[in-house]
Amino acid sequence: MKSILLLFSAFLFLCTGILSANDLDGNGTIKGKITTTEGKPAGQVTVVLKGTKKSAVTDDDGTFSIHHVKPGTYTLQVRLVGYSTKEETITVSEDNTTQMTLSLEVSDTQLQEVEIATGRAKFGKKESEQIARLPIRNLENPQVYSSISKDLLKEQVVTNFDDALKNTPGLTKLWSSTGRPGDGAGYFSIRGFAVQPTMINGVPGLTNGGIDPANVERIEVIKGPSSTLFGSSFISFGGLLNIVTKRPYDHFGGEVAYTIGGYGLSRFTADVNAPLNEDKSAILRLNAAYHTEGSFQDAGFRKSFFVAPSLAFKANDRLSFLINAEIYNSESTNTMMLFMNRSRQLKARTPDQLHMDFNKSYTSNDLTYKNPTVNFYGQANYKISDSWTSQTNLSRSSRKSDGYYSYVMFLDQGAVAPSDSLASRFAYYQNATTTTTDIQQNFIGDFRIGGLRNRIVFGLDFNDQSTVNNNSASPRFDIVDVTNAKDASYGTLSRASVDAKLAGTTGSKNGNSAQVYSAYVSDVFNITDALLVMASVRVDRFESKGSTNYLTSTTTGKYGQTGVSPKFGIVYQVVKDQVSLFANYMNGFKNVAPVNNYSLPGYPDVLKPQQANQWEGGVKLDVLDHKLGFTASYYDIAVSNSTYSQSVTVGDTSYNVTVQNGTQKSKGVELEMAANPVPGLNIIAGYSYNDSKMTKSYYYQEGRRPVSAGPNTLVNMWAGYTFVQGDLKGLGAGFGGNYASENIITNDSRTGRFTLPSYVVLNATVFYNAPKYRVALKLDNLTNKEYFAGWSTLEKQLPRRLAASFAYKF
Repeated sequence: MKSILLLFSAFLFLCTGILSANDLDGNGTIKGKITTTEGKPAGQVTVVLKGTKKSAVTDDDGTFSIHHVKPGTYTLQVRLVGYSTKEETITVSEDNTTQMTLSLEVSDTQLQEVEIATGRAKFGKKESEQIARLPIRNLENPQVYSSISKDLLKEQVVTNFDDALKNTPGLTKLWSSTGRPGDGAGYFSIRGFAVQPTMINGVPGLTNGGIDPANVERIEVIKGPSSTLFGSSFISFGGLLNIVTKRPYDHFGGEVAYTIGGYGLSRFTADVNAPLNEDKSAILRLNAAYHTEGSFQDAGFRKSFFVAPSLAFKANDRLSFLINAEIYNSESTNTMMLFMNRSRQLKARTPDQLHMDFNKSYTSNDLTYKNPTVNFYGQANYKISDSWTSQTNLSRSSRKSDGYYSYVMFLDQGAVAPSDSLASRFAYYQNATTTTTDIQQNFIGDFRIGGLRNRIVFGLDFNDQSTVNNNSASPRFDIVDVTNAKDASYGTLSRASVDAKLAGTTGSKNGNSAQVYSAYVSDVFNITDALLVMASVRVDRFESKGSTNYLTSTTTGKYGQTGVSPKFGIVYQVVKDQVSLFANYMNGFKNVAPVNNYSLPGYPDVLKPQQANQWEGGVKLDVLDHKLGFTASYYDIAVSNSTYSQSVTVGDTSYNVTVQNGTQKSKGVELEMAANPVPGLNIIAGYSYNDSKMTKSYYYQEGRRPVSAGPNTLVNMWAGYTFVQGDLKGLGAGFGGNYASENIITNDSRTGRFTLPSYVVLNATVFYNAPKYRVALKLDNLTNKEYFAGWSTLEKQLPRRLAASFAYKF
């Protein structure tokens, strides 16, 4: 793979000799914004510099840029199908940026109808400044990422974060949110590695519980190890999940909606936006949701309240502020997860062989936990000059786990013969709070040196994370026979019985704190108008203050560690703004705490950061006037410096030491498509194949697929059609679903394999979208397929459910 990429890079550099000299024929820039008659941004409008080959398409916020323009006077044409072309004379001077604003004689409603009627892949919009922390387009970015828009979530009547992620190629759920301290959010698998949602608007925003989608503008799934720009503490080697929140816009508007469905689903949402003064320099937007839901099992529920105010303030032409808060409070029971035995050969190897009733919850509705979460985000943008912008980000996250955590696990029962029928139930009280503070300063530049365009970000980042735990003891509550429907002990679990079990036991009281100091720089420079190269590097200094046991007043685990993360990429646009070939090298790392290796020679106590290195190449398309977007890539990730235990004998004494020479390989293919083949029809589809292997590890895992990798083959698809004219205008329907191959959730020589069967799950919607309201019906799991997720655990997924939604727009 490395040889192929080197040859590919050499080929691209050779190609620069045959590029037209006109590609870099000037150093002027035109930037502007196109609006509708109501002053709303006019997205996806074509802007042409008359008499040249240069053009641009406005982003969703109505902005556009045209670079490499010779000094002179030009005519700028704004074209919109079905409406007269608007022209404006503009003068470009050397080494300067010319700013302009144009208003089209078209309303926002008319613009949306034009976009639908002319055909654009509305589910395939990917432009984002947070993924690269730079204003570069998808076709200019050598990294692969997916974007899930609020429009798609609305069409699919999505009411929870987990279902939203089903629209991403190569991503699958491992387990649901547990609400427990530290890692209580849901787990997903990307490119063979477990990942949790950790980013909001490109900076840390954490939770121990679920995430309400009411304030989601889009979800960005960034593929591959991304420590260079996002640090080591909040990324997975497979990628990261970044939630982009809804932001205020410059006119009054909003929507209220109510959704009702099976298993007690009842959900109310509101989205209200309003300017606070006449010049619209201060705008407030408020999103809120109240959600209640039962379970398909004999016990279980979730209820939550969510509110997210957002304030945008423009102090002057150079300085603007954005302040966003998300306040989430929920109460729920634990999702039923069956933890598999991890120390002896399993008797059952598939869910069918367990002979258990998966509609039983093995918990009680009075054993609940709460996850109050507050995420605060503030951003200040200051335009230093035409070429430089200062961006200051501040985030503060407080997340709590408060309540009873319960789970079920197959453990051997002493003298009882091992079986996969007797399961241990655990229930105990957790009270823990984690507070995260992040301060980030970026300087973003767009300028030319020696005829080469540079887009560069230089950043400094400080992160502090502190946790305080006050948890009860966690004794086993009882043992139940999962194959016996009449087991008398099944109904004895309750809050009162758990409290009685915990009486007289001693819990834990401890806390820990760690800080990370970071500096990074990333530069994208144009060798030609078609050939771009990215070079980036980050330095992290991690300082752990250790963990303090407040019962014994002792602190252990203090250490410091420095990590360096480079990143390189190359993009060649075979057809400008339509077809790109790309390749990247990306790095990720994780800090590893010191260990006690008894001062044995060759077994150091101080360890190195764990490293992941990815090589990737592929192609990106945005063709047929944005009607077809496509990405195909091949990646190879190698992980080194992993740790595992090993027994070492010195003389007559045996020691259990930690060895740091573990390795893992993960490689695969990903395909993603977004298309609008005919007006009104939008299709998204994805395919992925992943081959993961523990190449050097514990002897019982070596050579096997890690259980965090999920199924090796995944397929996702959704097709939605809306009538764009005639008496049926606004009426539409959607259909799609997911395929997953077999999933090995337990896989080592001690236990053998436990395999979840492959599945196909189909969903459908019908809806009517009018200017002032929208009604929709959604049927999840059309065929009522019984299927499971898991990660050394077994969790049955939602059976068939019908939901109805009504929204009023203003």
